Amino acid sequence: MPGRLTPRRPGPRRRSRRLRATALGAALATVCVPALSACGGDAASASGDATLKWTSTYFPAHWDPVVGGSGAQFRELSLVYASLTRTDAEGKAVPDLAESWEYNDRGDRITFHLRPGLKFSDGEPVDGAAVKAAVERAQKQKNSALFGDLTSIASVDAEGLDATLHLNQVDYQIPQLLGQRVLQIASPKAAAAPEKLDQNPVGAGPFTVTRIVPGTKAVLKKNPDYWDAENIHIDQVELTSAPDASTVVSGLQTGVYNFADIDPSQADAAKKAGLDVFVQPGFNASNISLNINKAPFDDDKVVDAVRHAVNRQEFVDKLTFGYGEVTNQPFPQGYVAYDPESEDAYPYDPAQSKKLLAEAGYRAGDIKLDLVIPAEDPQAEIVQSQLGKVGITVDIRIDKNWATPFFAKDLTFSLYGTTGRDSAAQTLTAHFGPDGPLNLSSPYQPEGFEAAVAKVRRTPLDAPEYPEVLRAATQAGLGSKALVFTYSSPNLLAKSKSVSDLPKNPAHIDWTGVTIGGKGATP
Repeated sequence: MPGRLTPRRPGPRRRSRRLRATALGAALATVCVPALSACGGDAASASGDATLKWTSTYFPAHWDPVVGGSGAQFRELSLVYASLTRTDAEGKAVPDLAESWEYNDRGDRITFHLRPGLKFSDGEPVDGAAVKAAVERAQKQKNSALFGDLTSIASVDAEGLDATLHLNQVDYQIPQLLGQRVLQIASPKAAAAPEKLDQNPVGAGPFTVTRIVPGTKAVLKKNPDYWDAENIHIDQVELTSAPDASTVVSGLQTGVYNFADIDPSQADAAKKAGLDVFVQPGFNASNISLNINKAPFDDDKVVDAVRHAVNRQEFVDKLTFGYGEVTNQPFPQGYVAYDPESEDAYPYDPAQSKKLLAEAGYRAGDIKLDLVIPAEDPQAEIVQSQLGKVGITVDIRIDKNWATPFFAKDLTFSLYGTTGRDSAAQTLTAHFGPDGPLNLSSPYQPEGFEAAVAKVRRTPLDAPEYPEVLRAATQAGLGSKALVFTYSSPNLLAKSKSVSDLPKNPAHIDWTGVTIGGKGATP
């Protein structure tokens, strides 16, 4: 179960551990990263090519999209892999490898029609058989991070360029669900050896990998066979694992990089350095996870006491430097699934929190909790302080193997952050459903949620009533006692002015139409 949705962006300590992940990666990093010219970076630029120099805190640990495609790494993996659909600036599903699709009258079968003549970078055809293989591998591979997202798919039939998905329920969310992150499609031939694919990706995306230094760097070149190659104006990509956050801005200033995701603490410095700093829309949301199957959270009054003890604004002020927003739900304001009626349902009220604890029979100091997290995290200190003010003692315990007990629902109290899903129904199910990976209280689900989310799946995305139906499901989910949402963090990016603006596709980084220094663009 671990990995279906990935925790919040790692801090500097987690990044440094990743950089030390393998002796080979560390050794080669010493040779290549400080002097990019020795690795081909400057040579490529000097030759007149348009080179993207992207440093990322999300550098893929896995290049197999079945393993690494569920969390933030899908943005890097989408350099190599394409999907049946992708998400546009309005969050809607639009054609990618599939040029069209249609449902049957019942809504329990959908056929995708793939573009003709496409090939993976190893020469294998992109066809219905490749889609069938991708779905089945994502459902069955032991280390798949995606099988929980594909539970509506019972089977797949392939005929030429058509792939027909037979569903076990009416589900009009499928085109949106498959909008890039959930089913990035690899060559079936290469995927026959998943352990090799994991470090030697073979896809049909806009770029192909020419070299990978595990955990440290990847060099990619434009894929001339990509279906939309004429709108890809970048010739080469140098993707590196970001060093300490404090050095990223200087690297952007000096031209070592020209694109980076940055920590909010570095935003002002980046602006002063003359860099373009911008927020890419997204679905990031952090929460406090409670297990109501374990004491003391088996008492509703204790749960409500925690809800009222949380000052969300403090998270925003201390962790996002004003770039984030307070939230009590997994969707940003203005998004179709956001429910305004549920705003501030449990306002910050420490006096009410203390009253509820007293009614539950607890005096100050009676409740002692271990807050179990995978690494040092300032969120934990805020939670510790806020609950301490109402008489709940919190000890922070770091468990590097945290994912195992979290996804096994063995923990009582933890933190989580998610990047969401392109399908709002899938985001809701992951958080509030009885088998949801982010529902620490499984098999519990809030009353009325199952029926509400089933109605969402039965409602076509273009139906006039869809927004209302979706917001009703969000409202039902927010009745959950298992999660207390705190704040949303931005997808904060910085680039040199030589890199043109990016499409504003929610949660995605799309290089379609992007130019670098005017080079590489079609006249």
